[in-house]
Amino acid sequence: MSTKKPASSAASRVRAARSSASRSTLSAPTPARQRVGVVGLGIMGSAMASNLRKDGFDVWGHDPSPAARKALKAMGGTVCKNATELAGLVDVVITSLPGPAALQDAARDMAAGAPKGLIVIETSTLDIDDKAQARDVLERAGVVLLDCPLSGTGAQAALKDLTIYASGPAAAIRKVEPVFKGFTSAQFNLGAFGNGMKMKLMANLLVAIHNVSTAEALLLGQRWGISPGTAVKVLAGGAGGSRMLQVRGPQMENEGWKTVTMKIAVWQKDMKLIAAALKETGVPAPLFAATVPLYDAAMGMGHGLHDTAAVFDVLDRMSRPAG
Repeated sequence: MSTKKPASSAASRVRAARSSASRSTLSAPTPARQRVGVVGLGIMGSAMASNLRKDGFDVWGHDPSPAARKALKAMGGTVCKNATELAGLVDVVITSLPGPAALQDAARDMAAGAPKGLIVIETSTLDIDDKAQARDVLERAGVVLLDCPLSGTGAQAALKDLTIYASGPAAAIRKVEPVFKGFTSAQFNLGAFGNGMKMKLMANLLVAIHNVSTAEALLLGQRWGISPGTAVKVLAGGAGGSRMLQVRGPQMENEGWKTVTMKIAVWQKDMKLIAAALKETGVPAPLFAATVPLYDAAMGMGHGLHDTAAVFDVLDRMSRPAG
């Protein structure tokens, strides 16, 4: 993703792109709306871009995947060749990236072309120190990076059923609240930079446990002849219900884990971040610790590219009678 040309050259090209002459080659911005760019058009990024388009925003995007770029164009968005170009054409950028290296590359690229005052909404689940490093790179270019991880699955993202945990400068958060509302259903300002990721890890600790407990309960019901689909309908609104039962429970029937909203392989990154946070704070977490071998087993059983609902299959195969 890194820009090969010098920053000065890239910045000049971006300034030219922002001129009225070059605007004619791009979709005209919606009046009184912030122009939004999305860097990273995977499961979450593409869903956010789609919902922003439906909400009336003009959306620019960049992703190395040809399929992702094609999907953005099909929904009415404008494809940019790199993050440098994108940063020069929008008022707000959303980043949704798979790892720290991708974030650092994007930060350097955006710094090369961004106008002062640009706000970047960083939604990835990454170590706080990695986000802080990207923040510092952008800050030197006059760009504000907010730590804003999301709570919700890819399926929830498609339905605009996401919660955003915003943290960073309060004025910048207030300024982009209309953008938040374009792709989330609930928004929280948690104060100092990094608090968003702290809340996200707390949420994911619960997700790790609730996902496995859902699989345990539904497998018990299946062994009794009660289908997972029926069990979800009956249990969801009761005292034992959880968001994971509602969202992931249906994927635990008929190999529904092959429809991916969070890959097991990607979830491994989140699990490591939670484990590191627990160790750093000295918090005992026996329930979380009990889930780790199941997610590891899912990787060993070939579920790396399947949804985390595949822990149901892990438990089933672990306990299935021989033959």
